[in-house]
Amino acid sequence: MAIVHPTAENFDALIRDNKLVLVDFFATWCGPCKMIAPFIEEVAEEYEGKAVVAKIDVDEAQEIAAEYGISSIPTVILFKDGAPIHTEVGAHDKAFYANLIEMHL
Repeated sequence: MAIVHPTAENFDALIRDNKLVLVDFFATWCGPCKMIAPFIEEVAEEYEGKAVVAKIDVDEAQEIAAEYGISSIPTVILFKDGAPIHTEVGAHDKAFYANLIEMHL
C-alpha cells in the first residue's frame, strides 16, 4: 500500500523530509470521504516515488486537524518543501488530485 498513515509524533517529519506530500484529512463516518478514498489510493500508487500520499483520520489526530484549521472534510492539503501550498475542501475526482500533484512535481 502506497498510502502512509502519519501520527502526531511523525507528521512534521513526514512533511519536512519529503518534497511533495498530499494529505487527505478524513473520517470513517464521512460519506464524501469514502467516495474519494479509491481516488486517493490510486493517486498514491501512481505517484509512489514522486510524492507521498497520506491519510489522517481527524477523529484520531485532532491535534493535527486543529493545527491546519480543518473544519470540513474531506480536506486535502498539498505540502511542498514542508509548507502547505494548496488546500481543497470537498470531494473531487481522481484526475483533480493527480493534476494537483502533477502541477508541482
